Amino acid sequence: MPPFTLSFLVIVIILAVSLLVNVALHLKISQIRKKMKVLLHNSAEIGNFLNLFSQNISKMSEVNNWMNVTARYVADLVEAQSVCVFTADGDGFKAAGVSGPFPLLGKTDSYVLTKSKYVLQALRATTIIPGQGLLGKVAQGQDLLLIDDPKDPRLNIFTPMVPLECLMAVPMIREGSTIGIICAVNNKRPENGFSHEQIGRFKFIAGQVVLAENILRSYSILSERQRLNQELTFTRNLQRSMLPPELPRWGRFMVQAYSRSSKEVSGDFYDYVEIDEDRLLVVIGDASGKGIPACMIMAMTRSFIRANVARFTTLKQLLLDLNDNLYHDMGDGRYITLGICLLNRKENTLEYARAGHTELLVYVRNHIRSIYPDGAGLGVLPSDLAEFDTFCAEYSEGMKLLLFTDGINEAIDSDGMYFGQDRIKEIFMKSSQKNENPHQTITRLMDAVNTFSETTDSPADDQTVVIISQAPEEKMSHAAENLSAVCTDDR
Repeated sequence: MPPFTLSFLVIVIILAVSLLVNVALHLKISQIRKKMKVLLHNSAEIGNFLNLFSQNISKMSEVNNWMNVTARYVADLVEAQSVCVFTADGDGFKAAGVSGPFPLLGKTDSYVLTKSKYVLQALRATTIIPGQGLLGKVAQGQDLLLIDDPKDPRLNIFTPMVPLECLMAVPMIREGSTIGIICAVNNKRPENGFSHEQIGRFKFIAGQVVLAENILRSYSILSERQRLNQELTFTRNLQRSMLPPELPRWGRFMVQAYSRSSKEVSGDFYDYVEIDEDRLLVVIGDASGKGIPACMIMAMTRSFIRANVARFTTLKQLLLDLNDNLYHDMGDGRYITLGICLLNRKENTLEYARAGHTELLVYVRNHIRSIYPDGAGLGVLPSDLAEFDTFCAEYSEGMKLLLFTDGINEAIDSDGMYFGQDRIKEIFMKSSQKNENPHQTITRLMDAVNTFSETTDSPADDQTVVIISQAPEEKMSHAAENLSAVCTDDR
């Protein structure tokens, strides 16, 4: 064979092998990304479910109340029209919580109102016996049941509150034994039957319900004194786990935060929520009051935010949706203030909205500017009366943003004087002029607050600071747009 032909064949073989290796590597990376996405989603769902659990910690002895909340959460998660949770009762299982018009077990001519409490009462008249009937076989077989054909004869055993189109049920397993059943009916999505994604979520959340039910049962047998300690420990650890890890760099942006509580738990919080690969929400909040009640409002708000992000459209609509949720669920005199920044690393912009929160401080072109769009605290007014304005600007080189809760500016000294916003602005200005990093700025600010109020461990109010700045060594070409309308210029 001529040397030229041989060399050509060798090159072709090398290129072919290289192409195959690259294709295999690409497929492997794609698989890893899919697995990571699932793991991150499951982690978020665990956090959301535990947040929901903490919201109801004061009512842990009311099993039915907790299970109703659980049924509503599962229904929202899997996008089902109705969900019922059955738990062990004697030799069988009885309905313990329901959301939506769940079909009655067995045939009946009685009229039942579709409101959850009436449906639950009717469902509790029937006991599911392991091995008997459709759901009894789920309990005995310990496997997923899926029916996606509305004409399936197995659905004839139910008296539907609304037309039955599809159904899925999964057992709740603890140490190899079935302790309950979760059943979902009818898909809210415009699809025939439940999707693989919905089924996966349904099976995953069943394990978290078992975990919460275990805690619930154990908790109910503790003494009042032990119960209080359990509440504090559980809530403190849960709240600590809810604070996100440091986000040192996100595209052009760097975010750092610090928070400390005046009690065992805090009503302040901060969070970072990635909407998509280009947009990030940075949130700071301050619930009214202190201690466990404020912490519960904080956890409820954080959970609502994360739940609503999946259908995010605008900051204004997000705040209206949050207000609608909180106004109906919080008692009189309870509310929470929020400051929300929407960062867009593709467009190099920031958008800010607030709900009764302290102003946003912006360092730009050697000035400190205060941004305070209109917006009342969440839970104060019904949504048809609530209004929220937003502010948007390009993020210029050297710009820094400071968000804080009123525990900072309202820190008091021995004479009862406030630390005040002027001191915050002065410290922020000096730190920014020295080009200090966010950690140094926060340290400088908190040291000044501690010295002023003569305290380091237990401030009079919860205190939280969030700083957004340009990531180091990242040069940006866009100049800042005119900060007008809702800005004041403070030197």
